[in-house]
Amino acid sequence: MTETVMLDAYGTLTEPTTLTIQRHLPGPIERVWAYLTDEDLRRKWFAAGAMELKAGAPFEFVWRNDELTDPPGKRPEGSSPEHRMTCHIIEVDPPRRLAFTFGQAGEVAIDLEPVRDRVLLTLVHRRLPDRGTILKVSPGWHGHLDVLAARLAGEQPAPFWDNVARLRKEYEARLPG
Repeated sequence: MTETVMLDAYGTLTEPTTLTIQRHLPGPIERVWAYLTDEDLRRKWFAAGAMELKAGAPFEFVWRNDELTDPPGKRPEGSSPEHRMTCHIIEVDPPRRLAFTFGQAGEVAIDLEPVRDRVLLTLVHRRLPDRGTILKVSPGWHGHLDVLAARLAGEQPAPFWDNVARLRKEYEARLPG
């Protein structure tokens, strides 16, 4: 894939239980890697939680999505202000690959590839257990990656919750039932 190829920001099901999302992000690759692995940077776009970058190491993601954007948008009814998930590192190859379990909802691999002054991020979430989970994580990853792209570009991200609510409707229509 070359930089001139326009990537669809939406994830696709590359297999029935596998979501794949790609994004071109401002580089360099080391900076994007830091946003994946440094707790203080990761909490600005995804979730807090210290990581020991060693295969087999456990860690905990701590989501506080109300803190990702200002304003945060309207949190969905029934969503708590904080969510925690225990995960384990599967593979680490700095600054190119980070793979981890995602609680009971499969495994995630994030690969980074430098493309001139940009970085191609490929996120693959495998072994999604059911359609309900697919329709939860697809707009979630998409919304979080939107925040990451804005942070890396030095821009103000759109209100997180409003974006995810819009994306959920779009993913319901885009992904096969």
